[in-house]
Amino acid sequence: MEVQNQFVTALLTDFYQVSMAYAYWKHGRHNEPCVFDMFFRKNPFGGSFTVFAGLSTVLDYVSNFCFTDSDIEFLKTRMNAEEGFFQYLRELNCDSVTIYGVKEGSVVFPKVPILRVEGPLGICQLLETTLLNLTNFASLITTNAARMRLAAGPDKLLLEFGLRRAQGPDGAMTASKCAVLGGFNGSSNCQAGKVFDIPISGTHAHSFVCSFRGIDDLKSKELDGVDFWALVGKKRISLGWTNTNEGELAAFVAYAIAYPEGFLALVDTYDTLESGVPNFICVSLALLDLGYKPKGIRLDSGDLAYLSKEARKMFQDVNARIKLDFDFSNCMIVASNDINEKVLVSLAEQGHEIDAFGIGTNLVS
Repeated sequence: MEVQNQFVTALLTDFYQVSMAYAYWKHGRHNEPCVFDMFFRKNPFGGSFTVFAGLSTVLDYVSNFCFTDSDIEFLKTRMNAEEGFFQYLRELNCDSVTIYGVKEGSVVFPKVPILRVEGPLGICQLLETTLLNLTNFASLITTNAARMRLAAGPDKLLLEFGLRRAQGPDGAMTASKCAVLGGFNGSSNCQAGKVFDIPISGTHAHSFVCSFRGIDDLKSKELDGVDFWALVGKKRISLGWTNTNEGELAAFVAYAIAYPEGFLALVDTYDTLESGVPNFICVSLALLDLGYKPKGIRLDSGDLAYLSKEARKMFQDVNARIKLDFDFSNCMIVASNDINEKVLVSLAEQGHEIDAFGIGTNLVS
């Protein structure tokens, strides 16, 4: 397997590693056998454990390690070294290097080696910085994800939503991969889904809801040959929810027509309990009439514990008022908005009714 990040090359190292390698070579010590142990001094987040990650990337890097001609030409412009040293670098690879590592995803502890690198002194010295780079951030994110999984519990769906907050594209890709390693179920990151073959998830944003002002913005009103807008309107009247936001309702109808088998609505754009949830229920009941099962709602603001419990009560009330072959009380409730480990613990203490969490900023940044 080839290293996928174009920046992970032999030059991704601190210059003093190259300086030391030259000094070793100059004194004929570069081929002396050596052993480097890699460890860390304390757990992140003030915790009692770390989850090790990045080993697969390390092995890819070492398997493909080499200095290209352009790398050599660059180094010649930055250091005054003999030509023989540059020839040494040009021929260098990791065939004589042996790496022992803890299994990726293992729980590890401070001052206990997680990697051991054995081989010639020159090449092992050149690997040091890069191996630290490839494992430190990966282990940090994986540990954070694992802590959030423990706080949320084993039965909750956890989704990594951190792409827009991550430290650039490289940090985003590593975070998506390592979040899943740490116990998350998937990511919003499409590129990570393609490259790492992890599940991706996402529905719509507030901008989608705000783009609809009312029925006039609904260019298509039919679903399976039925006037879906009219069907939703009948449900709205029968339930007495005629004062909900019509633009939001039009957005929900549009999304349901596009995704009748995966209808999950963001319900807090205007008023969660007075408009968002009622509009979701009306559209969902219309979908059920046509043989489709709604998925649920997403909360992205407000008192998440309270709103989730009230929304669940409204779902249960639908079951009590209307005879259905579908258990409406089991509709999924997803929550997002600045969620962290402490928030997950607090929500659990409040007896929330949330089934899934989308977590971004506090996971990846």
